[in-house]
Amino acid sequence: MNEQLWDANDVANFLKVSRSWVYQKAEAGLLPHLKVGGLLRFDPEEIRAYARSLMRELSRVARITSNG
Repeated sequence: MNEQLWDANDVANFLKVSRSWVYQKAEAGLLPHLKVGGLLRFDPEEIRAYARSLMRELSRVARITSNG
């Protein structure tokens, strides 16, 4: 891992969502994260992969609904 870990603010800025959304998804196990002490930290590459998977899923759903 070449980059420093991100905090919730970094993830929120990258994904263009609220910080509370980041915490909610992480605590629900839907967003990859690490616990460092009591703090949540995020591997930037895992967050980028998460975003790519969301984009693929949205694209797949859009294709299905436009063909329906």
